[in-house]
Amino acid sequence: MMATILQNQLTSRGVHSLTHSDCEEIVGQLIEKLTELELSLAVREVADKQEP
Repeated sequence: MMATILQNQLTSRGVHSLTHSDCEEIVGQLIEKLTELELSLAVREVADKQEP
């Protein structure tokens, strides 16, 4: 679903060279990076709460 949204958004901006599988791969990488960022922020929040 996200790949379709990405592909539609790119197409509306004049980008026509990416296939649906390209978009799926990009979305997968974005989700992975967002998950890493979310975990990093959660760790930071826990560490901040533990500081005196």
